[in-house]
Amino acid sequence: MANDKLQIRKLHTLSSENRKFSFSLPLRHSIKIGNRNYEVQLKQDDKYGTYILWKNRKYPVEIIRSRQNKYEILFNDISYTFTVETPFSLQRMKVLSKQKGKADKEVVKAPMPGKIIDVLVREGSQVLRGEPIVILEAMKMQNEIQSPVSGHVQKITARPNTNVMKDDILVEIKVD
Repeated sequence: MANDKLQIRKLHTLSSENRKFSFSLPLRHSIKIGNRNYEVQLKQDDKYGTYILWKNRKYPVEIIRSRQNKYEILFNDISYTFTVETPFSLQRMKVLSKQKGKADKEVVKAPMPGKIIDVLVREGSQVLRGEPIVILEAMKMQNEIQSPVSGHVQKITARPNTNVMKDDILVEIKVD
């Protein structure tokens, strides 16, 4: 049996919204957006801490949490959550999700910390995918939180004039 090491040439990240991003290995100090390549540098010093240098601007970066392959980072004062997956683990996730079948309930979570301004639905009411269900104020902006699925509102945990943290459950929807 040959003593060959597993050769991983690509890593995949999945955002908390299940958007997929791929990175070729070894990582290079450039990113491609559209058809253009941009030079990017990850730097650290005593004055600024860790930051990304892009187009001669500094963007602060801080890892807030890491657990196994799941990370939460603060990039330019905005929180992002993602997982890092190898091609094998990404394929495994796809197989497991097919075996699990379609969920009969969707949980809508707060995408960021903020204050609930209004709840636009009632328990038992029918909602359509994309329909606004909660108004959340964050950073002095009102954000419409939309239903990711069509179904019936099963439970509402969000209450007007209360504060919520990122990933707090706002509404549970029974999928039709």
